[in-house]
This record gives sequence, structure tokens and C-alpha cells, in this order.
Amino acid sequence: MTGVDIDAWLWWLIGAAALGIALVITAMPELGMLAVGAVAAAVVSGIFGGGAVAQVAVFTVVSTALIAAVRPVARRHRSQRPELATGVDALKGKQAVVLERVDGSGGRIKLAGEVWSARALDTGRFYEVGQEVDVVDIEGATAIIM
Repeated sequence: MTGVDIDAWLWWLIGAAALGIALVITAMPELGMLAVGAVAAAVVSGIFGGGAVAQVAVFTVVSTALIAAVRPVARRHRSQRPELATGVDALKGKQAVVLERVDGSGGRIKLAGEVWSARALDTGRFYEVGQEVDVVDIEGATAIIM
């Protein structure tokens, strides 16, 4: 049996594919950056004929540069709140109209076209029918107003 001699560039591409599969399985973006480094090393080997030292150097430099450039941006995006509020978060800060007198123990308001149970934030205050109020929070199915 004869041994099959696989070129270095093909090994780098196999490594890049393995890293890509690991990226999909683990959702670790760093693995994708390492895969790009492996592709760059394959290019150095296959197209430019670079030796093992050049291949490892390109892999290291490209992978490190990508991680150094992309991770801070990703971390900044991950820590930001979404700009588009949905669900009950979208109702906070909206105005509503009192349908039934609202005090610290309850009442009803019309909020975003729907009737909601409501409670006054300040238990000593009350709001009369027709008054416009601000929704400060939602607790379960009850709007907290002021």
C-alpha cells in the first residue's frame, strides 16, 4: 500500500473546516476567527509556497488580529439593550386614559387600545375617569400608573 502525501495547504483547510464545525456546535465566535486564520495559512502554503514557519506565523497573526479587533466590538454590542422594545417593555412610558377610577388598590385604564387593570404608584393618590396618566411599570397584567 502506498501512503498518500497530503499537502500542507489541504491540512490547513481541513483544520479550518473542523473549526467551522466546532463554531456551529458551540457558538463560540473565536473558533470562526481561528478558522479564518487557518484559511490564510492555507493560502500562504498553497499559493505562495510558504514554509511551515510562515504558515504558523500567518495563522497566529491573522487569528490574533481578528480576535483583538472583533471581541471588543462584540462585547459592546452584547451589553447594549435592544433599541426596539417589545411586549410589556414597549408599554412602559406610554400614556393611557382612565376608564374607572384608579387608586392604590386598583382601577381600569385604556392603554394601547386595550383595557388594562391598573394601580396607582403612589397609594395615596387617585385618578378620575378621563384623566391621562403615564404607565411607569407593568406587574403581571396590571399597569402601574402615575
